[in-house]
Amino acid sequence: MNVKNMHHFIQRQLPILLLIWILIYQGCTTFNPRPEEEVPYRQRAQTKSEGNIRVTAAVPSAKESREIFSVNLYGRGIQPVWLKIENNDEKAVRFLPVGLDPNYYTPHEASFVNHFTFSKNANRKMDRYFFERGKAIYIGPGSIRSGFVFTNLDEGSKEFNVDLLGEDHEVRTFTFFIQVPGLRADHHNVDFDNLYPADEIVDHDEEGLRSALERLPCCTTNKKGTENGDPLNLVIIGDLDDVFHAFIRSGWDETETIYTNSALKTGVSFLFGGRYRYSPVSALYVFGRKQDIALQKARETIHERNHLRLWLAPMRFENKPVLVGQISRDIGVRFTTKTIVTHKIDPDVDETQTFLLQDLWYSQALEKMGFVKGVGASTFESPGRNLTGDPYFTDGYRVVMWLTGTPVSFDEVHFMEWETPRER
Repeated sequence: MNVKNMHHFIQRQLPILLLIWILIYQGCTTFNPRPEEEVPYRQRAQTKSEGNIRVTAAVPSAKESREIFSVNLYGRGIQPVWLKIENNDEKAVRFLPVGLDPNYYTPHEASFVNHFTFSKNANRKMDRYFFERGKAIYIGPGSIRSGFVFTNLDEGSKEFNVDLLGEDHEVRTFTFFIQVPGLRADHHNVDFDNLYPADEIVDHDEEGLRSALERLPCCTTNKKGTENGDPLNLVIIGDLDDVFHAFIRSGWDETETIYTNSALKTGVSFLFGGRYRYSPVSALYVFGRKQDIALQKARETIHERNHLRLWLAPMRFENKPVLVGQISRDIGVRFTTKTIVTHKIDPDVDETQTFLLQDLWYSQALEKMGFVKGVGASTFESPGRNLTGDPYFTDGYRVVMWLTGTPVSFDEVHFMEWETPRER
């Protein structure tokens, strides 16, 4: 058979070959979820109660979600949240999914975006399966309803509210903070209880606290402690769980450790301008060690984000931990002889500091605030420099913020009469 005849033969046989391929593909494509009771995600469930209402919540990991739903939901940016609502009241309540996620997916929507290309039967089975496991809105008196809400993906810590509306128009709100396996957050490797010997930790009164905060180092350093970096312009006081929850509630994300996968995702985001919410940050040093906690609030690309580092200090105030930190805003990238490529920070570090203050204030996490002396003033004309050579200017004060797990209204925040920045 010559080349011309071979070409005509392939053209004639192509529709048949395509049909055979489709039939084979359909036969191989199956929707085969694992029995839900065999997946151990509910072992991490949390339960909250108010009156005669009891709410239990759990969040499957990426692997568990794939086992339960037989498709890669996390890969589509969808995260199922399982709820069980027990209504032992005499009146019905209604679950309001918008309170959990304003942009949630309906069961049919979550199924549709995961449909197979050529498998009508499997897709129909998938639609039914997702629909039957969707969370019901109405929970009658004396009844129990359970199911999944399909939310937008949050890796690491998942914070959400479960709002229930009663027949008397009373709204009950249950707040959950659930750790979802999968994200290698940097702070998971820190043993906060044993960072310092007990006899090194000083519990200060108010005046002693102010003085101790002003005596802290001016800046972060390199690993050897021989060069100063970004100014330490931030102090956080509060129980560690309250502090962490306050930031998560305000839309800040955890930071991954540096390992193969996180480095690869960072590189791809860096080269193509993608958004990687959990991108690792470089190590800076205070108290002879790198940051205990790094948090970030990403914007559209990895080149633009607010990020901060925190270190637990060897002091307490009214038996609450004290963390000292540094915050700056990445506004782009630049080349440098030290690291080849690095983020460029906004030189006005006071503006970024003020952003954080407002952010926690508006999210009702801020209980009390004040300012103490810190790095000292530097100007636009005569700026300070961080370890990669970026300039910064500041009035030199540290903001001190007390955070709480109980919401505080905007006008109830207490101001400490310490230092007063004049020209902000």
